[in-house]
Amino acid sequence: MRNGSMLVQVFAAALCSCSLAHAQTTPPAPFGACPTRAQVEWHRLEFYAFIHFGANTFTNREWGSGAESPELIAPSELNCAQWVDAAKSAGMRGVILTAKHHDGLCLWPTKTTDHNITRSPVKIDIVGELARACRERDMKFGVYVSPWDRNSALYGKPEYVNLYREQIRELLTGYGPIFEVWHDGANGGSGYYGGANEDRKIDKLSYYDWPNTWKMIADLQPGAIIFSDAGPGCRWVGNERGHSAETSWQTIDNAGRVPGLTYDDLASGKEGGTHWVGVEADVSIRPGWFYHPEEDEKVKSPSELLDIWFRSVGCGANLILNLPPDRRGLLHEHDRRSLEGLGSILRSTFATNILAEHVIEGVDSHVKNMLDADQDSFGIIDRSGDQSSVTFKSTEPMKFDIIRIEEAIELGQRVRGFEIAIRQDQSWHTIASGTTIGPRRVLRLSSPVEASEIRFDFESPAPVCISELGVYKLNMSQEQPR
Repeated sequence: MRNGSMLVQVFAAALCSCSLAHAQTTPPAPFGACPTRAQVEWHRLEFYAFIHFGANTFTNREWGSGAESPELIAPSELNCAQWVDAAKSAGMRGVILTAKHHDGLCLWPTKTTDHNITRSPVKIDIVGELARACRERDMKFGVYVSPWDRNSALYGKPEYVNLYREQIRELLTGYGPIFEVWHDGANGGSGYYGGANEDRKIDKLSYYDWPNTWKMIADLQPGAIIFSDAGPGCRWVGNERGHSAETSWQTIDNAGRVPGLTYDDLASGKEGGTHWVGVEADVSIRPGWFYHPEEDEKVKSPSELLDIWFRSVGCGANLILNLPPDRRGLLHEHDRRSLEGLGSILRSTFATNILAEHVIEGVDSHVKNMLDADQDSFGIIDRSGDQSSVTFKSTEPMKFDIIRIEEAIELGQRVRGFEIAIRQDQSWHTIASGTTIGPRRVLRLSSPVEASEIRFDFESPAPVCISELGVYKLNMSQEQPR
């Protein structure tokens, strides 16, 4: 990968001097499909929560039939602020609530149906409570609104699409800024349907008239990212394990794709795809998506959550981790301990960029831009043909086992291959390699390495623009036992 490449060398010590050779000084032109500014900001969130709460919480089911009474929703200690605090303790930056699941029960006082939270004993606008808790804690807020409604007598008829859009309109106009609107891919089948108790099939390619629904969302909340199986704002990773792909292009060819259709290439995307549609990986902290008391001892540990984080966030995807409140209206103690443990590991591990701590004021701006923790700045690495390289050299050995790289994605995704090598005993040894980078790659080595020189080689058909680059030492001492 290094044939013909030119070097940008940074010489670092306790006090270091640095230089940049043959650097390109003007930003290159955008390359291929590029994200909107809203999509760039969405990628930077990296990690946020899903909240599944509703009738299923109290019936101990995953999918309701649509016949459940709102009177079932009777939490004794409902505390949406506790949900947000727990998510924030893990390092999450937002929360998405299942405002309406497939059973059609709405967790806000909608005017579209009586099947809503005002008919429950608590009569609390849960959407409003959670939105306020997020605002007070500087967390983003989003909504999941199932297009399938097993309660509505209108489902399967043209009138239902107007009702569904009105529900979305209420959510997007009554609760402040929304960062993501989530459409599930489940569509049609058996249901209560106002007492009909029958199967209803729809043509998922045309029934919902998604283009006009999405236009309405964009008009009401221009900054909201729209999730469905294939976008248009972000796309499903293709599994519910929270695992993305080693090769992950954030671009796809999305002509003709609609929610409810599954594609084998959702995780990997397509190099040179026509549209930027970022990857989102979803998984639950428990086996189920709703709370089940028999799963209290099956909560994923901090180590398991960390592994999921590396296989999603570390592969360039955003991770949405489901946290199901229990029948009290609280996150269970086991869930909260795992979240706190994960957050402690992430904060302590990424507190110090070992490369950046060797860079002093006055270093060339192109190098500094890769190490300054400012994602809006970037360095342009010299290239020869499809090869680019940057080398850091220190008179003091650097010990690390985590490597993080981010491209300046506002200019497109460029890198199709990379290698990372350290110099030991007068020769170079490859310690990590991969394919795509995109919003980020975070690599975990099998064991720590120690070296005074580290080299990053990139393969790309266009100039490589790196917004952040760093090495870190994993700190698992922060994991809290259950």
